[in-house]
Formats: sequence, structure tokens, C-alpha cells
Amino acid sequence: MREELLIGEIVTGNYKTGKYIGEITNVRPEHYLVKVKAVMKHPLQGDLHMPKEAEVPLFHERRALAEHEQTNIPKSMVRKYEGSIPSYHESLSTAVAELENDLKDDARPWAKKSLEKIQLLKADYFK
Repeated sequence: MREELLIGEIVTGNYKTGKYIGEITNVRPEHYLVKVKAVMKHPLQGDLHMPKEAEVPLFHERRALAEHEQTNIPKSMVRKYEGSIPSYHESLSTAVAELENDLKDDARPWAKKSLEKIQLLKADYFK
């Protein structure tokens, strides 16, 4: 069994298809409430129930969680974090660039639609 993490500890957590660095602000029976400090991996675009498919009823624009936003993350998806914490803006920029890089050589329709959504998000994120 995994050790219980405590309020105030810095952790990484996977939420939907994104990954974040944050601080535990509450411990619940099945989840930790985590306040976002940085983005490690930007969420994938599209339908969570039909990943990497372009022909879906609604192709979602998936934003990264905002700085200081709090979210419940299942305890199994949370790990203690020991490294330095980059600034939120810097980490978001890096995560978006990594996602774009992963998608740019992918010829599938899903990748093309994802890149379109990323461009819209970038215009909003980096005004």
C-alpha cells in the first residue's frame, strides 16, 4: 500500500490527459485536492471517450488547468514531487510546444484538428 501524502506536499498528478505539478490542499477518502502550480503535459484535444479520433460528435478544445486552480485527483494518480517548480507560464509554454511538436508530423485527421485547437488555445493563453 502506498503511503498517504499530506496537505502542503508538492506532487505530480494526472488529470484527464494532462499532467500537473501542484500542492495538496485537502485529503479526501479517494482523492487529493491539488492546487495547480505548473503544467507538465498539456491535455490532448478531442473526445476523451474516443481518443485520437477526428470523426466524433464534438471535438473538444481541452484547456490546461489554470494556475492555482484546484482539482480532485484520484490518489492512484498522484506522486510526490521532488524537483524545482517552473513558473506556470513557462511550464504551459513548454507543454504546448511539446504537444505541437508531437502532432506536427502526424498525418491523421485527429492530429490536424488538434493542431487547429492548439492554435486557438495559444492565442488565448499567450495574449
